[in-house]
Amino acid sequence: MSLIFNLALGALIGWLASKIMGGSSSLLRNILVGLVGSGVGSFVAGLFGISAIQFSVGGILISVLGACLCIWLVRKFVG
Repeated sequence: MSLIFNLALGALIGWLASKIMGGSSSLLRNILVGLVGSGVGSFVAGLFGISAIQFSVGGILISVLGACLCIWLVRKFVG
């Protein structure tokens, strides 16, 4: 059950990030961006001494910011 929950949360995070960054993408891409962005956001926030529970407003915000960072990096280096 937690796998389904994580995939749904990843899809939501990826969708929010794609809307913020001005793009549209498929469900699979949203899930991928959301899951990777969550890890990146947690890592970067940890470098600054910030930790948030994953399923909280702060955790979701960090995950969305991480997903936006991933989208920006991909656009910058891949094109």
